[in-house]
Amino acid sequence: MPTELLFRDDAYLTEASATVEAVNERGGIVLDRTVLYATGGGQPGDAGSLRRADGTTLAIGTAIYDPEDRSRVIHVPLEGQASPQPGEAVTVLLDWERRLKRMRIHTALHLLSVVLSYPVTGGAIGDGDGRLDFDIPEGGLDKAEIAEALNALIARNANVTESWITDAELDANPGLVKTMSVKPPRGSGRVRLVAIGDIDLQPCGGTHVRNTAEIGLVAVTDIEKKGKQNRRVRIALA
Repeated sequence: MPTELLFRDDAYLTEASATVEAVNERGGIVLDRTVLYATGGGQPGDAGSLRRADGTTLAIGTAIYDPEDRSRVIHVPLEGQASPQPGEAVTVLLDWERRLKRMRIHTALHLLSVVLSYPVTGGAIGDGDGRLDFDIPEGGLDKAEIAEALNALIARNANVTESWITDAELDANPGLVKTMSVKPPRGSGRVRLVAIGDIDLQPCGGTHVRNTAEIGLVAVTDIEKKGKQNRRVRIALA
């Protein structure tokens, strides 16, 4: 059965009851539902824990999609822990502090793609920092100018909202997709759009804050040349 992705409907949900569906040969745990984001789209999988009925906890290092069935999420435990049994009831708990940093920087990266309106060739999200790679012709980029424009957008206190369109509607509006290397999550017949006020609209399956005010100040920490036209812009929570 597919894992119900609770984080997709509510990125602020930090725990939920769940049932163990399966435990694979490497100890990876499949639940029927989860609040842990699974690695994808440049965003790393969440850490957290599983609380068992007897009150003991099982530390989860990350969450990934099952390579044999992308509709299921595998919770990867840290080594040296006893595995739960299929059918066991557990509570899945999110490492919220780490997730929130990722949500803040992820939302800021959406805004960075507005400040620098070039095709995005890659990106990554860290714990309070991140980067986007842009296909930019020769020309200087100024860290201070980019930071000023980015923080001005953040200061607009814009609401971050989500909606859904069909795969066919996305195909009819290819301009919505800014990333050249990472494609929007598809396969269910619909795609989630993330809107930041009237500033930005793009498909994305990741987690974001509810308002840009939650991002706080952001610094542009580095600009690197990656090939003839590729420029990597790194940002961090200030």
